[in-house]
Amino acid sequence: MTVDFMKRPIAAAIRTEKDFSTALRSNVDMVFLLHSNIMTVNQCVKEIHSAGKKAFIHVDFAEGIGKDRSGLEFLARQGVDGVLTTRTNIVKAAKEFDLITVQRFFLVDSHSVGTSVESIKISRPDIIELMPGIVTKKIREFSGKTDMPIIAGGIIETIEEVRAALDAGAAVVSTGEASLWNVEV
Repeated sequence: MTVDFMKRPIAAAIRTEKDFSTALRSNVDMVFLLHSNIMTVNQCVKEIHSAGKKAFIHVDFAEGIGKDRSGLEFLARQGVDGVLTTRTNIVKAAKEFDLITVQRFFLVDSHSVGTSVESIKISRPDIIELMPGIVTKKIREFSGKTDMPIIAGGIIETIEEVRAALDAGAAVVSTGEASLWNVEV
């Protein structure tokens, strides 16, 4: 499966009707429908294609569409270009219907990194999405809204990452990286 259509570095992740209309008029190549349903998927796909974009359905959140082989076949028949999912079995099954597969991984600690890598080896998705894309912004947001100290933890492996979290407003950084435990910042 080729992903040569990915020319622009931003994809539209859609949750509302207003966002859908805005995405159709935007410059993105890919539209991710994060909340869709069996009654509207066909029309949404047609509108996305008419706008010259690829249509992706987040299978895990699609209402009325089975999270199984039949649900994937239904989506393929509706003209969906690809699916997003966190589930390895869905990625494997979607390939039977020539759907582009995006597997989402939530990276919260080093263990989740390891299990994600193992899942990727099994499912072989076309594209992976790593979440969260950025956390320092949220540390900054939380530090401005609460007087509680914030601990930033998970996948912090370098002194630069420690500094970025502290600069964003974290009071403490927790890390499993022993080489950072004695570093002065």
